[in-house]
Amino acid sequence: MKKLKNEAELLKKAIAIGEGYAKNRGYTGFSATAAAKQKIESLYRLLVNDKLIQPLAKDNEDLASMKHKLALWIAKQLPADHPLLK
Repeated sequence: MKKLKNEAELLKKAIAIGEGYAKNRGYTGFSATAAAKQKIESLYRLLVNDKLIQPLAKDNEDLASMKHKLALWIAKQLPADHPLLK
């Protein structure tokens, strides 16, 4: 898996946008004390369930791979001239 440029910032953006998407889908929201790991896994599973991203292979379903998938997802959603993609 090739690391993306600005992957950490893309992941933060993916979590923020993903939380909004989850709320629009009826999810009650994440608590203020929810760990980043919980948010990442929940958002990953929601996006896979809605067929917005392809699921990882069962043997590759780890936190690092989920983070990478979320970063890839948001990178594809952003306009080409977005500062995080440069």
